Formats: sequence, structure tokens, C-alpha cells
Amino acid sequence: MSSPRKYALDFRSEETRYVMERWLAAQSCALVGIGSVGKSNLLRHLSNPEIQAHYLGKQNADALKTILIDPNMLGTLPAHAQADEPLRAWAGYELLMHRLYLAFYPLSDVLGPDDARRFYETYQALQDGNNPLYAYMAVRYFELGLQFFMRRGIKIIFMFDEFEALMRQMPVPWFHNLRGLRDANKSQVAYLTFTRAPLKVLATQFGIPALEFEPFEELFSDNTYFVGPYDDADALRMLNELSSRSGKYLPESTAQMLVRLTGGYAGLLRSAFSIIDPGSQVPSNDDSMTAVAQFLAAKSPIRAECKVIWSSLTQAEHYLLKAVARLGNYEINPETEQALNQLIQKRILRLDKITQQLEIHPPLFKLYVLANRDEA
Repeated sequence: MSSPRKYALDFRSEETRYVMERWLAAQSCALVGIGSVGKSNLLRHLSNPEIQAHYLGKQNADALKTILIDPNMLGTLPAHAQADEPLRAWAGYELLMHRLYLAFYPLSDVLGPDDARRFYETYQALQDGNNPLYAYMAVRYFELGLQFFMRRGIKIIFMFDEFEALMRQMPVPWFHNLRGLRDANKSQVAYLTFTRAPLKVLATQFGIPALEFEPFEELFSDNTYFVGPYDDADALRMLNELSSRSGKYLPESTAQMLVRLTGGYAGLLRSAFSIIDPGSQVPSNDDSMTAVAQFLAAKSPIRAECKVIWSSLTQAEHYLLKAVARLGNYEINPETEQALNQLIQKRILRLDKITQQLEIHPPLFKLYVLANRDEA
């Protein structure tokens, strides 16, 4: 079995420091990042005990357990159960309980033999399909299972990857219960969500009433961080890792150019690296960069990654990007103002200090929008 991939201690240092400060204070936080931003790498980095010890100190890190929740691992319910809110909620609690079980296995090392047995009995009761009432009481079994670890002073962070999938599938009371569990264990339970748009925007998009979702969303309202692409150091480090694994080494000037053209987006970097000829010495002048950008932008892997970025944006953001690509005017209203602010926070739009005009970033994505501005 291969060991988890590890990153340098200073990888994603700004984002990591932000998250660790919230965890130290037992606060929940929401990360927002568009497609191709390198989400999986960041989540793996945050869940690494060595990284936690580096930022939090060994004593705090030893008392912390991060549990990654992947909505793709939700149990499949029969078609007739999709309209049954308690059964849908049960699937969510079952996933949380299962990941809790796996995170602390073997349980006796943490709980001792007696409580390990009691936890496992609770876990089995939650999963029991013979008594239909058990599904409706799932939150009670999950709460009970959680208490075995709370009594031992363990701080648990549930890290929700692709949280929008749970927002689509879970009934609103499920989020209320998560809020309640956190309130009952304020110093020991916190949540981290990773989504492609802010939670409030997603709630509107999925038709979740704002007032009903607000109690849960309040946990993150002061702790929302927009994750951008890699900085230059992390981007160059990624190219070096790709070179080490493939045996394909790029001249320094070529590597620097790829970082500029891709803007440090992990997916674009990976695709550009696979396309570029390692034997070519690429000059760093503007004319050469334009030619290389046009060459890369026409390639299918680059277009596919740009489409990932595009697909992770809202319709209002699409409208605004197409207007910027045409250098045209756009209607100013609350929706476009919100889209503008979010595109700037997502690092997709930047203000050129010389021309005082908005610029689409990175350059390869700008070419994608220009090539598809009428139908994208």
C-alpha cells in the first residue's frame, strides 16, 4: 500500500496558516476554489499530522483528528427512498459514522476495549436495516458515537470535500443537526467545507430557503477563504515533481513561462507540462510567450482544463467574463456586482494598473474565453 503523498512544509503556506488558526480556535471555515485550483492536494496537505504539528505545535496536533468526508462515498438509496428525508439524512450520518470509525481504527487504541465495543455496537445499530425506526434515529446514534471521543478531549474536524453534493442531496434538517452537534461540542467539533462557490450562493442556486440554511451557514460567515492558484514557488515545485516522476526536464525559462501562462493552476500546469517539448529553449520575450500561449490554448488537454474552470463558475460570472472578453459594457446590478467581486476573489479577474481595465487571468483561460465568447 503506497504512503500518502506529502508536500513541503511551506506548501500553500497562506491557506494552511489561515485554516490552522481557525482549527486552533475550534472554528469552522469554508474554502472556496474554482476547478483546476488543486483542491485535492490542499486537503491532503491540511490532513497531514506533520503539517498540523508544524503549525499548531505537537501537543495541539496530537489532540486533533481530521476526518475527510467524500460525498461520492454516500450509500446508494433505492429510488423510492429519495423522497424520504429521514432516510436521506440517515445516509449522511452513516457516512460520517463510518469515516469516524475508520479514522480511529483500531478503536481500542484510543477508547480502550470496553468503550471500543460500545462504540462498535452503536455503529452497528446505526447501520441496522432490520428495524426501520433506526434510520429515523440516526442522529442519536451518531451523537452517541461522537461522545466516546469527546469524553477523551479529542478535537475532531470534519473536512467536507465537494460539499455542494451534500447540499443537493441532504435535507435541510441534516444541516441543522450538524449545527446542533457543533454547538453541543463547541471546543471540540468543527467543520471545513470546500466548494466552488460560497455557501450562500450555492444555497440560492439549489433552492434552499435562505432562512432555513442560515443557522448552518453562520458557522462560516466570518471564516470564508477564497483559494487561488499556486504561487510561483509552489508552481515551480510542482513542475519539478512532474519532472522527477516522468524523467522529462524543462529548461528554467520554459518552466517560468508555463507558470506565467497557466497562472499556477494545478490542472493547467499538469496539462501544459505534458504538451511542451522539453528540448525546446523558449525565449522569455512577449512575442514568444504569445505564440506559446496560442499553441497551448489550441490543445485538447488545455481546453479541457479551461472548461473545468468555466464550468465551476456561475451564469452571472459567465456573463461578466464574456463582457470583459469583448471589452464591452455590462449591466450593473446586484447580481453582476456580486459576480465581479467573486471573480476578483477567485483571482479570475484582475485590474490592470496601467490601463485601468479588467483582465481575465490566467492567460490560457483568457484565450479560451476569447475563443468561445459567443457560445461558451
